[in-house]
Amino acid sequence: MQDFSRRGLLKATAVTGAGAVVLPGIAAAEAPGASAVTHEAGNATCGPAKLTGRIVRPDDPGYAEASLGWDELFVHYPLVIVYAQRTQDVVNALTWARQHDVALRVRSGGHSLEGWSNVDNGIVIDVSELKSAHIDTAARTATVGAGLSQLEAVTTLAKKNLAVTTGTEGTVGLSGATLGGGFGFLTRYLGMACDSLIGAEVVVASDGDCAKVVKADLKNNSDLLWALRGAGNGNFGIVTSLTYKVAPLKSVSYVQATWDGLGDLQRLFDTWQRTAPVADNRLGTQLEIHRNQILLFAVLAEGTPAEAKRLLAPILSIGRPEVSVQVGNWGDVYAGFQIPTADEPANWKFFSQFTDKPFPKKAISVIASFMRDAPTDDSNFFTQAFGGAVRKSPRGGTAFPHRNALFYSEPGAGWGDRSVPGSGDALTPRAQAWIAEFSQALRPYVHGAYVNVPNIGMQDWETAYWDGNFDRLRKIKAKYDPRNVFQYEQSVPPAFR
Repeated sequence: MQDFSRRGLLKATAVTGAGAVVLPGIAAAEAPGASAVTHEAGNATCGPAKLTGRIVRPDDPGYAEASLGWDELFVHYPLVIVYAQRTQDVVNALTWARQHDVALRVRSGGHSLEGWSNVDNGIVIDVSELKSAHIDTAARTATVGAGLSQLEAVTTLAKKNLAVTTGTEGTVGLSGATLGGGFGFLTRYLGMACDSLIGAEVVVASDGDCAKVVKADLKNNSDLLWALRGAGNGNFGIVTSLTYKVAPLKSVSYVQATWDGLGDLQRLFDTWQRTAPVADNRLGTQLEIHRNQILLFAVLAEGTPAEAKRLLAPILSIGRPEVSVQVGNWGDVYAGFQIPTADEPANWKFFSQFTDKPFPKKAISVIASFMRDAPTDDSNFFTQAFGGAVRKSPRGGTAFPHRNALFYSEPGAGWGDRSVPGSGDALTPRAQAWIAEFSQALRPYVHGAYVNVPNIGMQDWETAYWDGNFDRLRKIKAKYDPRNVFQYEQSVPPAFR
């Protein structure tokens, strides 16, 4: 069976071997940022800053790789890249950038889908090497460095039979996914990833071109915690550690079903959209359409394969799908459906959207029409069922507004070979035109957008991402970053009176 999963990351079979409870190179006994940190007091000024950590400059051998993000459609040439090894490195880098009036961007997993975690002739502050992990099994909390990938987080927690919501792509940074909202197979069971975020350590700009460390939780800077839960990527400061309320999870059943061709699409999509968002909350499903096949992925938390098949029966009874089922530890299953980045297309373009009402027959026909004309086999229309725990906000609330959606979806185009620079250039105009036309054709049936899957050409992006929360976000921005130090093409601007 040929498998074209979302961004090339889901496979039919899992492999054993989850990560250790303490990852290689991770100091489990020390919480992130436990090293000495410079705290700026009052209006005191700080001395001349010096860059610390692992520094990569244009003349260094690793510069080309370090300056390249996951989506190779966007190429930038920063002045310097700082890989922070501790919180103090972030403080120093932010202070240095301000003192030298240099543009800055923040990066964790490097998956910014418009290339906004990189910048020409500026400084990139990369937190991907802040990989601390401290798990309190009694309190069911986990404090992790902002550099953990989703795969590292999932497998580390799973060794303790614990979990938080993450997306399906293991190489994506956990912090980036969480700070934009974060959803995946466990969303209907545990809520959004940001719903489990109960605390963060954040380096913010302060007086005198300095930087300082603040804590954000329900007792300290609770307004900042609210903003970080859905609007935290590069807007208010640099998150160096995150504390989650984790949930027990011993095992899952993982189902993949594949239908050849698009002949069953109308029935499949309609059945999925009317059953998946209202199914047992333990069941998370993703439907993915390619130009020559349809795939269903499902995870049932704390359930048997037989129970998973029963819950999916309305969908699996359509046509003659090829079905595989696994059961096991969530970390093992999650690690098993990852595919190396090297095997993925080099270039990607997506367009995100949410849906409150089932698609009518005409909308499903639009999907079928565009998918038959997709530029590559990797191009797809991806959907994620919402409902369940998504509808309940955590204590303190979140900036993420799309809680009443039935499902999330995105057309996505992938093209080009990572091993051959420029191999996708000829397809770029067609791929970009295809996704622009596809997204426009669906506009009557969708609303809003997901900030983790942004689009530079989107009109009214402020309300598309955050709906009625944007004014509050601007006020919080004015409190923690009044000089707009943290800015990029679609960043939250401060509210000026």
